[in-house]
Amino acid sequence: MSRFEPWSEERTVEIVLEHQALEGPLMPILHALQHVFGHVPEEVVPVIARELNLSRAEVHGVVTFYHDFRRELPGKHVLKLCRAEACQSMGCERLVARAEDRLGVACGGTSADGRVTLEAVYCLGLCATAPSAMLNGRLVGRLDNTRLDQLLKEAQA
Repeated sequence: MSRFEPWSEERTVEIVLEHQALEGPLMPILHALQHVFGHVPEEVVPVIARELNLSRAEVHGVVTFYHDFRRELPGKHVLKLCRAEACQSMGCERLVARAEDRLGVACGGTSADGRVTLEAVYCLGLCATAPSAMLNGRLVGRLDNTRLDQLLKEAQA
């Protein structure tokens, strides 16, 4: 059973109405939709545009600009690897390549068994303990091969 609700226009409108009074409601709406549906499906774009009196292009542009918004349902576990400058200087690209190799998927994809979605993120705020990662919302600093392998094992269990 999925931990996310299936997409529906009615639920989308409900979420939009809950947030539309906020100043600049589009980002909070998109985050709420992703929290409920697990991703931001293409079907939400015209609904949000209609409800907020925006163009579809405006909504689509925001959804596609920000890396944090997923277009597809994630795997059971989400592993985010930081690829910002501090983490790059400490060897994150080698760790990204290792994770991609171990999972058989490039960043942005989900393993064939549906267990792990691997995502790039561009700063987790752990620059002093770079390189860093996040597994299902849990931050991990001082990432090395051993720690990465432990995270992958945990996510694949």
